[in-house]
Amino acid sequence: MRLLRITIIMSLIAPLSFALGCGDDEGDHEPYDTFQACFDDHNKVESFGVGDSIKICCIDHPIGNPPAAANTVCGESASACQTYLASNLAAADATATQIMAACAGYITDRTK
Repeated sequence: MRLLRITIIMSLIAPLSFALGCGDDEGDHEPYDTFQACFDDHNKVESFGVGDSIKICCIDHPIGNPPAAANTVCGESASACQTYLASNLAAADATATQIMAACAGYITDRTK
């Protein structure tokens, strides 16, 4: 009888755990039309810091229309990243120091 109860409970719990475990990965790597839109979403909506928002957008999200592949828009070097951000991120959103630090972190983290 005890084994039957355990089996019934497990048969009810298992589908629920599978439903919760399966999800849409698109939400974590959704494309954005602009870098600014990606930054605003992560910094202003999700409340990530400036540096983390920059790195998230540079590494994890396709940007553009049509979107460039994730981990490519900010370039291959810290200076390319800084140049890209100078023209694709509002000056009021990040200081030059924050951009330099984020781009250095991007170069370190992009191959992890």
